Amino acid sequence: MPTIGIVIVSHSAKIAEGVVELARQMAPSTTLLAAGGTDEGGIGTSFDRISAAVATASAGGGAVVLCDLGSAILTSETVVDFLDDADKERVVIADAPLVEGAVAAAVAAETGGDLDQVAQAASSATGVADVHADERDLRGGDAVERSTTIVNASGLHARPAAELVKHASAFQADVTVNGVDAKSLLRIMGLNVGAGSTVAIMATGPDAEAAVDELIALIDGGFGEKA
Repeated sequence: MPTIGIVIVSHSAKIAEGVVELARQMAPSTTLLAAGGTDEGGIGTSFDRISAAVATASAGGGAVVLCDLGSAILTSETVVDFLDDADKERVVIADAPLVEGAVAAAVAAETGGDLDQVAQAASSATGVADVHADERDLRGGDAVERSTTIVNASGLHARPAAELVKHASAFQADVTVNGVDAKSLLRIMGLNVGAGSTVAIMATGPDAEAAVDELIALIDGGFGEKA
């Protein structure tokens, strides 16, 4: 399946590179490219840098572009305008917060999301202040529920949260962790679950039991981290 690449456009090269570095922790195999600063290394944007990044990132199934300030968006839109009609259909400039959007998009791309899904993941990353906004109760006749304890010393921080989302997203079942969508990175990170905390995994659907078993094993194994 063609993969979706992600381009980070910022007026600062260091900001763009930092966002890419952060997102790469959750999506090591996804194409993540920084296009920050001017050609001379100053503060601003570069048509040529953005154009080159978009061309590389969209070589698979397309590219999602995330920008920081207004002129970054304008320059990115100009880059897209210069593309052939067929290539324009494969590039989306997401209306999303730079850091949260990049992380959410990276996880969506890493788990095999298509262009629309990756762009939607970025656009929906508006923050986690209302972490229970999508809280759901999946209890019912076919629901599977188990609880376990977080053993990681740092709790459910960014990398293990991303691992949990990747594994949950591989199943058809609807899955929640402490009542929030297990396939949403921002919702999971917003739980602020620390070491020693109990988490409840609940799933419903055709592969619910397998999903719960895998997530419990993942958590009990410390997500591959040292305790």
